[in-house]
Amino acid sequence: MSRDVYAQRQARRADPLETLWMEGLPEEVVPAFEAALQRVCPSVAIFRDEVTDTWRVEGVRPCGQGEEELAGALALASLVSGGFEPVLQAAPVEAEGWLARTVAAFGEQEIGGAYLVRPTHLPERRIYGREVLKLDAGIAFGSGEHGSTRGCLVAFAAVARGGRARRLRRLLDLGTGSGILAMAAAKRLRRPVLATDIEPWSVRVAEENARMNGVGRLVRARLADGWRDRHVRAGRPYDLVFANILARPLCSMAKDLSVGLAPGGTAILAGLLGTQVRMVLAAHRRRGMVLERRLPQGAWATLVLRRR
Repeated sequence: MSRDVYAQRQARRADPLETLWMEGLPEEVVPAFEAALQRVCPSVAIFRDEVTDTWRVEGVRPCGQGEEELAGALALASLVSGGFEPVLQAAPVEAEGWLARTVAAFGEQEIGGAYLVRPTHLPERRIYGREVLKLDAGIAFGSGEHGSTRGCLVAFAAVARGGRARRLRRLLDLGTGSGILAMAAAKRLRRPVLATDIEPWSVRVAEENARMNGVGRLVRARLADGWRDRHVRAGRPYDLVFANILARPLCSMAKDLSVGLAPGGTAILAGLLGTQVRMVLAAHRRRGMVLERRLPQGAWATLVLRRR
């Protein structure tokens, strides 16, 4: 079934939807609980309460969808957040035409001066000076709208500029999601990229997106738990590593990253809030990594690190 037909059928069904939200969250736990809602919600957003200096995370999903999966994701988010357990609330929302409105709202996105993310429902048109990434918002994270994804693409465009690109031969994308970063690297460098994720559907989506963008033979999507996977370790040392995940996992992976990078190799880290930069930087500096660049994207930050 084509994407267009599927979308039309879903829009006509008008399934009941609900909004899920958690409020009063301290800034440091926001990424974990945002990721938890993304497991079952096609649309997730975060908002800051200026008065209380706390955050609200909310998402929309078909009523009751993925209850067990959501419960597990929230338990994991609580674990990595030091036992913090916010109250999950829910309320019904109007379903009629919601999917059609969501698709229409997801338009082309110009990211930096190098990339254009184009959803498949928009017609093809010539673009000069930008690499086009065809991509739809979906269950796998990474449609170009989130600040962490945008930061990674802007950072990569700078890293792969000029003669430096010739030195980027071994490429790894940890936590690939939709595969957007792996595809950007494969299109720009025309070299193989190992793209890994711990979620089976993300691996499938990344494979489909890579084929749709003409880099199916270059992007090798694999189900893997980061550096623990033997295939990831076998590909060391890497010249470039993307890791768009969460702050605490980034800190725990600092040693593996420093070992896995080639001398002079580059790591682009994201998925952390601006307030978490100091913590992530400290973990990597202890392993001999140096900061090349910090890119703020709203509340989020992207770090470009280099191994000495």
